[in-house]
Amino acid sequence: MLRMNLSLPPPVAFSKSSRHNRPINARGLLSRSGDAPSFSSSLLRSKKDGAAPVLGIGSGIRAHPFGFSPRPCSQIQDPGSKASPLDRIVSLRHGLASRTGSLVPRAATEAGPEGEGEAAVAKPNKTLQLAVVFGLWYFHNIVFNIYNKKALNVFPFPWFLATFQLFVGSVWMLVLWSLKLQPCPKFSKPFIVALLGPALFHTVGHISACVSFSKVAVSFTHVIKSAEPVFTVVFSSFLGDSYPLAVWLSILPIVFGCSLAAVTEVSFNFGGLWGAMISNVGFVLRNIYSKKSLQSFKEVNGLNLYGWISIISLFYLFPVAVFVEGSQWVQGYHKAIEAVGKSYTFYFWVMLSGVFYHLYNQSSYQALDDISPLTFSVGNTMKRVVVIVSTVLVFRNPVRPLNALGSAIAIFGTFLYSQASSAKKAKNQGGPW
Repeated sequence: MLRMNLSLPPPVAFSKSSRHNRPINARGLLSRSGDAPSFSSSLLRSKKDGAAPVLGIGSGIRAHPFGFSPRPCSQIQDPGSKASPLDRIVSLRHGLASRTGSLVPRAATEAGPEGEGEAAVAKPNKTLQLAVVFGLWYFHNIVFNIYNKKALNVFPFPWFLATFQLFVGSVWMLVLWSLKLQPCPKFSKPFIVALLGPALFHTVGHISACVSFSKVAVSFTHVIKSAEPVFTVVFSSFLGDSYPLAVWLSILPIVFGCSLAAVTEVSFNFGGLWGAMISNVGFVLRNIYSKKSLQSFKEVNGLNLYGWISIISLFYLFPVAVFVEGSQWVQGYHKAIEAVGKSYTFYFWVMLSGVFYHLYNQSSYQALDDISPLTFSVGNTMKRVVVIVSTVLVFRNPVRPLNALGSAIAIFGTFLYSQASSAKKAKNQGGPW
């Protein structure tokens, strides 16, 4: 006798042996930045009363090692759910694993070792990427400081070199924009007006640093420039910002270390000291003013913003440079050629100082795009250590024990400041999410 089986089919389960169904990429579902990805169809939700979810076909998520694919694939879907797509996105963002019983990670694990392989590959790739970013950042900075100092030793005209470095950076950005290697930003009169203040302070910071480099050892200038957080806290406090006690305490070793290094510096010069201090003031005011005047232009990325600042700074600096020392450039050029012996050697030093000045600023913006602000701050602190050690070895500058101790204390204080200021930002934002 024939019987009709009307029982419901068993719930669909993921199988290791399936060749046609790929595992859901759980890593792709959870965005690193916490932002919910945009999907065109329903997302993972559990049925009520513990019923197993069923498979539906739609333009959903495709397992892909680098993200999502618009090609259709299987997705877990509750056909009885009446929630809107926005509700499903919110449910995903605020706890996918807790609402679904960690179904997606389990499914990806049961499907085979492919997901683990992707994670294993992604981690070394990320480490390699960070190593390359930091390596280029440090390398560009070291080369700039060495050849900038070499050029200043035979051609002690910092206003000329500072202007030339801005000129090289401006031409570099114009070439990138014209060849479409870098997207050209849309600019307007309000945008240019908003840049006038930051560009002015950038000009002050840049020329003051070049003057300091021409007067004292590169290592001493960088030790004094490590005191920039002190000026940040002081100026920001005058403008209404408040800082916790930990931040104020972190600047004490910076002040003490810089003072000890200045007192024991062999190549001490008041012009070099004041140049480095004024450079700190200029760059701090540039950062503070940028936050206030560029709030409406957040769509401009860091590299394009720096490019426009370089161009405007060039127009600021060039006429002043001609006025201050322009009458001495021809005579200084002949003395430089006589000191070096070969003209192309002098040209080479000057050109490298201009190219690598722009490259180290460009790599710093790229590093900030790829890593967190805290990692960037720590990396910037270590960069000063690397530059100081490198220039001491190259130029064989005499370093007294107390001078080395003061430099170390100042740089350690900079590290403490980066930690304390990052904790302040996280608290103000209500945590890392």
